[in-house]
Amino acid sequence: MDMTLRLSALSPLDFAAAGLLLAVWLALGWVIDHPHKKHPSVTILMAERRRAWMREMAKRDVRIFDSQILASLRQGTSFFASTNILAIGGVLALMGNTDPLTGIATEVTQVATPAVIWQLKLGFVVFFLVNAFLKFVWANRVFGYCAVLMAAVPNDPNDPDALPQAMQAGELNVRAAINFNRGLRAMYFALGALLWLVGPIALVVGTGIVGWVVWSREFASLPRTILLKGAP
Repeated sequence: MDMTLRLSALSPLDFAAAGLLLAVWLALGWVIDHPHKKHPSVTILMAERRRAWMREMAKRDVRIFDSQILASLRQGTSFFASTNILAIGGVLALMGNTDPLTGIATEVTQVATPAVIWQLKLGFVVFFLVNAFLKFVWANRVFGYCAVLMAAVPNDPNDPDALPQAMQAGELNVRAAINFNRGLRAMYFALGALLWLVGPIALVVGTGIVGWVVWSREFASLPRTILLKGAP
């Protein structure tokens, strides 16, 4: 059985469902990072708080508190990057031995699915996990850049270089957070992509659920309400 015949086991609905997941992932990412000014996302609201943090940091003589916060942020990125490595390894191992999936599917549907189909579907999951890993690693590195710039801010708040350097650190902090959030979104969609193993309908349903969860966290969550109440 050649590759064309094997891929023929995928229906047009399969390709449509996979395309929908990709489209929702990209569209949500754009809307979250570029929301309407009257309806900011949590990501954008927190970006302003991060800039305010750096302005306040420039006024403090003792910055141990600031360094501890940044260290905890870097630990978060390291944790998720490590988690993604384990998840990627697990999925790749399953791609190398799809017999368990084939056996379960055959018992349920009485139809033998070629191994390459399972590998393709699992590869879709790996795509999102790898994307998340790269985002987390880059976020960790940019948080490191931010730490160096924070250390370079003069202790004298009246120094003309203090505020500009603090704001540079703030922008790096914002960029690191944006990449961290993108990594989290990719992890959400990796979970949704797993439902393709069940079938295209399950993938469509999973896309809707994951899309709603991601959107609601950014535009309809209690933390967003709290941030808006405290907005200047």
